[in-house]
Amino acid sequence: MDTGLASKLAAVQRRLSELGSVVVAFSGGVDSALLLKLAVQTLGRDGVLAVTGRSPSLPQAELDGVGALAEALGARHEFIDTDEFSNPSYLANPTDRCYFCKTELYSKLAPLAAGRGYRAVLSGTNADDLEDFRPGLRAAEQQQVYSPLAEAGIGKAEVRKLAAELGLPIHDKPASPCLASRVPYGQPITPAKLRQIDQAETLLQELGFRECRVRHHETVARIEVPVDQIPRLVEPELRRVVEARLRELGFWYVTVDLSGFRSGSLNRGLPART
Repeated sequence: MDTGLASKLAAVQRRLSELGSVVVAFSGGVDSALLLKLAVQTLGRDGVLAVTGRSPSLPQAELDGVGALAEALGARHEFIDTDEFSNPSYLANPTDRCYFCKTELYSKLAPLAAGRGYRAVLSGTNADDLEDFRPGLRAAEQQQVYSPLAEAGIGKAEVRKLAAELGLPIHDKPASPCLASRVPYGQPITPAKLRQIDQAETLLQELGFRECRVRHHETVARIEVPVDQIPRLVEPELRRVVEARLRELGFWYVTVDLSGFRSGSLNRGLPART
């Protein structure tokens, strides 16, 4: 490990030691998995609790595997049910939708932590996230949720490097943001839409498309896979399978985005950040 990254790792460990005992908001992604691993190493199993918010906005495959992953990382784990679908502001899907979702999660984690005697709630936010459009960061600030990876200046590439060096089995796992991120801003969020998206993306993953998105444009499914995998997706036999299955899920039209997979493609058109 190079000295710069080692110094950042030491800063995370110092921060965790200062906090003493923590609840980690655990999504099952590589960021929160690395943070959880470091927390257990630094504070011991009894000083850490991993908690996953459970709602229709999360892919079922993520929920199915998150408990086993936490155990593999040496942590105790619990689910907590979140209720963002009762909030009209979330359902309306404004550009700051993530703020309402994260507020719901953190407002439940904070009293849970206090009631169990944990001194802080942590998120796996990394330094690169601070440069992206992340309304949920405002919710974290308001709820006093700490982000040790970001505080130490550790970006996504460094997260993956550290995760690999520590032997995390998901060090190269593709990002899997909440399913609501596949619905264009301003179009209502519903559990039915999110089930369609989840089932469509599960199909693509089972067919070997490890990185993919199915953007939900009401009756239209817009599929994103890496550009070099588009030729395989549109091979006649595979194309027929995908189109038939997505039509069964309720989409009238199935399209392939020629620009390929890119995270946050629905953020196009948002005002430029200054």
